[in-house]
Amino acid sequence: MSSTRLEFATQLARQAGGLLRTGYASDFSIEHKGAVDLVTDYDRRSEALLIQSIQKEFPEDAILSEESGVLGQGAYTWVLDPLDGTTNFAHRLRHFSVSIACASNGRPFLGVVYDPMADELFTASEGEGAWLGSRRLQVSDGDQLDQSLLATGFPYDLRTNPNNNINHFAHLALRARAVRRLGSAALELAYLAAGRLDGFWELRLNPWDWAAGKVIVEEAGGTVTLSLTEARQLDEPADIAASNGHIHAELIEALSFEAHLTSS
Repeated sequence: MSSTRLEFATQLARQAGGLLRTGYASDFSIEHKGAVDLVTDYDRRSEALLIQSIQKEFPEDAILSEESGVLGQGAYTWVLDPLDGTTNFAHRLRHFSVSIACASNGRPFLGVVYDPMADELFTASEGEGAWLGSRRLQVSDGDQLDQSLLATGFPYDLRTNPNNNINHFAHLALRARAVRRLGSAALELAYLAAGRLDGFWELRLNPWDWAAGKVIVEEAGGTVTLSLTEARQLDEPADIAASNGHIHAELIEALSFEAHLTSS
């Protein structure tokens, strides 16, 4: 069943990515969900493609998607970000992705992240490893935070919420070799799995942003820590820290995350 779902998700991610690639070169429309939180008509077109395809192929499954929320109930839940990196897309910056995960009992067990502009497809299924196309992925082997390349992001309410990650960013910028903010959490987690990054963290990250990437990182040998219990993984945003495993304790210590963060 897992292999069938993974094959389906892989094909679906490519279809949605092709739609976004077309949209990137078009005169798309932009709306504001908040002061800095954008949505384009291609977010919605990609989401419609994903949802309609899943409902046709797996009608008994539930869906959790960024723009539509929760749809249906079932033993399996598809977790979708139809366009992760909307701000980049809206500014015609070529760094965005489609993220598709499938979860059982709140636990993601397969993940697909597709970068349509680079034509890079990252996939993973629990127990089967993580892959970039036909190449098996392995996290980096660096074991010192001060020699690590990290990535992070900021919540959309950073202007009004003091828990906005700016202090963490300033601290880690002085502790690590460098910190990048690329604008697509799903892709940054995939890059971590591919050894291009050594660590990643973000505050209050929604499940559609991290669900697929979590599976890919763990199947590539990395470690992911979430501020959620096992039973509530898909209920609400989470603080997340992910790494190659070798720098994980040092990363967590540097972030001073609360004690309730647990590996999952």
